[in-house]
Amino acid sequence: MIPLIQEEVVELRGWLTQDEFLDAFAFGNTLPGPIATKMAAYVGYKTAGGLGAAAGLIGIALPTALMMIGLLAIYLRFRHVPQVEGFLRGVRPVVVALLLVVAFQFAPRALGNPAAFTQTWPLWLLATAALVLALQWNVHPALLIVAGGVLGILFLS
Repeated sequence: MIPLIQEEVVELRGWLTQDEFLDAFAFGNTLPGPIATKMAAYVGYKTAGGLGAAAGLIGIALPTALMMIGLLAIYLRFRHVPQVEGFLRGVRPVVVALLLVVAFQFAPRALGNPAAFTQTWPLWLLATAALVLALQWNVHPALLIVAGGVLGILFLS
């Protein structure tokens, strides 16, 4: 969903700049719950205030919930059909690829240009440390986000 939201609100509609989207994405990830609903509320609020936030939430949550319920009924009935299993095996790598696209698009703004490493190394170190802590020691994402924010206040302000 994030690449779709980004394309719609940044590239097609121009409601947010790439930096605003990245900031909203970063803030949204500090809060519990699905990121797509938080982004929809943020974009709705930014473009049309409180009613826009409500419309954004309803617009993203209601159709998704209804489709999920419908797909769940179909999945539960046909989950052992080889074509359904194959479909899901094919979808998973595409979802991972789309998440990587978002990461690669955000990386230059969040981490700075690798060519200017002498100036951006603290950001790269922070990202690397968070990656290692998440993968090696399974540190909870919320703790990593809070720690990143605190370190940003202390050393990057």
